[in-house]
This record gives sequence, structure tokens and C-alpha cells, in this order.
Amino acid sequence: MNFNNKKVLITGASRGIGKATALAFAEKGATVGINYRSNTEQAQKTCAELPGNGHHLFKYDVSKKEETEALIKDFVSHYGKLDILVNNAGISIFHDIDEVDFEHWTNAWENTFKTNLFAVANTSYWAAQAMMKSGGGRIVNVSSRGAFRGEPTKPAYGASKAAMNAMSQSLAKKLAPYKIYVGVVAPGFTETEMAAVTLTSAERENLLRESPFQRMAQPKEVAHAVLFLASEGAEYASGTIIDVNGASYLRS
Repeated sequence: MNFNNKKVLITGASRGIGKATALAFAEKGATVGINYRSNTEQAQKTCAELPGNGHHLFKYDVSKKEETEALIKDFVSHYGKLDILVNNAGISIFHDIDEVDFEHWTNAWENTFKTNLFAVANTSYWAAQAMMKSGGGRIVNVSSRGAFRGEPTKPAYGASKAAMNAMSQSLAKKLAPYKIYVGVVAPGFTETEMAAVTLTSAERENLLRESPFQRMAQPKEVAHAVLFLASEGAEYASGTIIDVNGASYLRS
């Protein structure tokens, strides 16, 4: 895969899957815009690690609809075009229905959907406007196996990702005549910095038992699937949802 001269915007790209995806695109010749919300130091470190030149930081909170428009317009103003958008930013909040109060419950739903669904819808809207003017592009959304298997301790997370999948497939149909191709990557639990900090030993053991590989996904494995959907030659895969979960959850 060759992404020379391609301008790529990745949301939530300062660490984890977003960082791995930024590195993967840069290694293949792309110029990468790293979107992040608050951790400037981490974003700067990630940007400094990218091979090649011209990479840039874009500090915007995509959960705020007015900032999604500003982000895309800033990116296009800086680079002249937007070839590929990767919607990776997401949050996950525990809200067990049998344990939390109603305020916690409703806040979890509202905040999760703002970032995991509405932000994706809004950045996709503004990206599509730019791509229609420039002759096409790619949008790749990062979902989760939780969209299919359910998330009993984080139902808003599973629901938001399921809605993202449906939206992505709708956009794949609508945007195809404009040569804008939309795909989804649905990872299982991935070995990120956050996982290393938040997982207990018992939780980690349970996760390892879920896959016949007896390990979690590496961020670069998820990034590989993102790059495939964004690559030239993958146009007819528009609307596809690629599972990257190590056979931990198989859907028919």
C-alpha cells in the first residue's frame, strides 16, 4: 500500500490505536494530521515519532459539533485537501444498570454518544463536503466487537458502536456516486496504554481466554485493517465491517 501525497486526518490520534494508525500511514508516505482533545505533550511526542515531513497537530474536541466543522476546515486550509478521514476518537464509561444512579446512567449515555456517534457523524459530514469538492476520498470508522456481542457493563458503548456501523453503511451507499468510500474496522480488546493501566490481573486473564490466540490485539494490527480500507483498490469493499478480534467473537 502506497499513500504518497495523501493527506490523512485521524481523530484521537495521540495514543493507542490512533497513534499506531498515524505511524502506519506515515510509514507508507502519507502526511498525517493528528487530532487530539487535551494532552498536547503526548500529541507532540506522537507527531515527533512519525517518519516523513509535514505532519501537524489539530487540537479540537470532536464531541462538540462546532469544533468538528472547525477541525475539517482547518485541516483543508492547512493541506489544501482531505483524502482520508479516520474516526478513531472514542470513550468508554462503566454504567452497570444494577449499580449506578439515574444521573450517572444518563450522563454515561449522553457523553458516550456525543463522542462515539455524534462526533463521527459530524466529522463525516464536513469531511464529505470537502471530499465532494475535491473528487472523492475515504472515511474509515473505528468501531468495536461490542457492537455485536453486547456490553453489559457499558451498554451505551455497545449501542453507540452499533449505531456507528449502521450509519457507516448508510453513508457508503449515499456517498459512492461521489467516489467517497466508507469502511469500518471493529477491534476486540486491544493492548493499549490505557489497557495496561486500567485492567486488573483477573480482567486480563479473562480477556486472554476469549481468543484462541490467547492474547489481545496489537494496535498495529488494527491499523493494518484501517490502511486496507483506505487504500486504492479497496473501493469495492465500501460498506464493509472488518473484525479484528482474534476470533474472540464470530458473527454470521
